[in-house]
Amino acid sequence: MASIHHRAALFAALGDPIRLEIAEELSRSDRTPGELVEKFEMSSALLAHHLDVLESAGLIERTESHADRRKRFVRLVERHRPLLIGAPAATSVVFVCRQNSARSQLAAAIWQRIVGTTATSAGTAPATAVHPLTMQVARQHQLDLRSAVPLQYFASHSRGKTVITVCDQSHDDLKQPLSRLHWSLRDPVEDGTMAAFEATYQELVERITPLSK
Repeated sequence: MASIHHRAALFAALGDPIRLEIAEELSRSDRTPGELVEKFEMSSALLAHHLDVLESAGLIERTESHADRRKRFVRLVERHRPLLIGAPAATSVVFVCRQNSARSQLAAAIWQRIVGTTATSAGTAPATAVHPLTMQVARQHQLDLRSAVPLQYFASHSRGKTVITVCDQSHDDLKQPLSRLHWSLRDPVEDGTMAAFEATYQELVERITPLSK
């Protein structure tokens, strides 16, 4: 458990209403600084100040985009999600990644198991088949992907649904980032090991589980 002084620093950082709003947004979606400036209608200098306070308290971290190394995402540190009010789980979700062969397929299956509402997946440049290691990690965790096939994402998929991009390239491929959510996950296909696919599975479980409450 964090020390009393550390917890006091966390709550002090969240004591400002704007910082609390930023942290709650980051509990749902990774965002670039530019997206946060647009969403909260503040100057980049003021945003930088708030992010510095949140980072000093250990609430957020800044990560490099896996698609565009010049871009940075801001994300909530996973262990602090219980501090924040989770948004109600969406009744229908579509997960999008580049090839729809790993991350988005696993995300949809995990969502349906944990949250229990409808989830589908698609890709901005779909592969010809679901990756074999995706199928293997799914079997190990009793997820049924036997009938899964990569599908092309179309704008019509988003009607009445919450769109969650789970790779940085698909985040860049689609327009209007503030109309959807984004989780910056590394592509396990690039690593090509079972350990990488298992890590992706575990990160998705950590992201999705709080949304079931």
